[in-house]
Amino acid sequence: MPNSRRAFLRQSSLAASAVAFPALVRGQNLNSRLQVACVGCNGMGYSDLKNVGAHAAVKFVGFCDVDTSRFDKADADFPGVAHFQDYREMFSKLGDGFDAVTVGIPDHMHAPVAVAAMQRKKHVYCQKPLAHTVWEARQMRLWAAKTGVTTQMGNQIHSAIEYRLGTRLLKEGAIGKIKEVHSWVAVTGNERTRLLEPAPSGAKPPATLDWDLWIGAAPMRDYAPGYHPFTWRDWQDFGGGALGDFGCHILDPVFTALGLNAPIKITARNSGVNHHVWPVNETIEYTFPGNEMIAGDTLKVTWSDGGLRPDRKIAKMPPELELPKSGSVFIGEKGNLVLAHVAGPRMYPVENFAGFKYPKEEGKSHWHVWVDACLAGTKTSDSFDYAGPLAETVQLGNVITRLAKATVDPVTGRMDDQGITLDWDTANLKFANSPEADKLLTKEYRKGFEVPAA
Repeated sequence: MPNSRRAFLRQSSLAASAVAFPALVRGQNLNSRLQVACVGCNGMGYSDLKNVGAHAAVKFVGFCDVDTSRFDKADADFPGVAHFQDYREMFSKLGDGFDAVTVGIPDHMHAPVAVAAMQRKKHVYCQKPLAHTVWEARQMRLWAAKTGVTTQMGNQIHSAIEYRLGTRLLKEGAIGKIKEVHSWVAVTGNERTRLLEPAPSGAKPPATLDWDLWIGAAPMRDYAPGYHPFTWRDWQDFGGGALGDFGCHILDPVFTALGLNAPIKITARNSGVNHHVWPVNETIEYTFPGNEMIAGDTLKVTWSDGGLRPDRKIAKMPPELELPKSGSVFIGEKGNLVLAHVAGPRMYPVENFAGFKYPKEEGKSHWHVWVDACLAGTKTSDSFDYAGPLAETVQLGNVITRLAKATVDPVTGRMDDQGITLDWDTANLKFANSPEADKLLTKEYRKGFEVPAA
């Protein structure tokens, strides 16, 4: 499979069955089509829409986008579907006339839309990183459990053959119990704008864009070209930088294979951060409690981005090979497994696995898994009870990186040792040693876009 995420999203796979779960009683015959409304109709929203719509049992009943110029692709593929700019209006007008919602919009609006849908007992497919804050991720999980709807996070590679094979090898003990994990991505936290402060105001938004609805739950700011449609990821008010963008992808097989839930300690160092954008690069070390998959009493998972990655020597690969630009290396008792983003797993040193036969595995359509589960009243392996803790862990990294004061040597480019370490109390949703960090677990919402507690 090509190593490009866009190329991957063009692939079509077979639908799959889901894990048994108490069924939610729908308002129509279970043999009828699943009536789906979509919030976000371009970019990843369009990718989700197109892939969900490829399922024979899906009927679209509403398309919503704050920018009316972005309906063209959806209309070309699925003509005649009603248009809306405000998701609240769409939910109200459709009433009982829809069963499920896809949410493919900027991160800061995931939770307001998804929770509003779950409150109406609608199934939800929500793009990664699921939520914009730790508190939101917790509420997403709790609302899904409270309402019994079928949910799925949009980290589609969870269902791809590469990640499925990698997690299977780890679960089956191919490299033994795991001693340590390193995960990394090549992009930077300020990848798209290279700005340090908000862009100058004065520009007017396009006539097709409702800027107030785009800002949504975030603090109001003047429109400037660039926030919409994509460079919002660089800004703390809207996105989560490199970790928010890729953490729920690359850390997904780590969580899936090793049965992780919540870290107990987090350490962070970065290249410098202000109150507007994410750092160019960072290193975050998560410490998780041990379990039957882990060699010691605890497991350290180290995340790095912005061009930082571990020394290739730790993987014990042949000298002619390099670590992938993005991915993970699992250090095991019997050897090491390198799982690129996105490519098949490989185990090293080579001599330890001479004659090893990789098991056969199949890829699945992540979107069709969700549709099938909605129709059957079942649960998927990437539902919010799994995705919530993964998203919380990602956003915990973004909390601590906003407090880190470390610097980078301008000559070597290496970070100094002045990081920050915090102890995490997941049961009480707080840090044991930092009231300052606790304040960053949630945010203030503009009126009309609040996320209620479950």
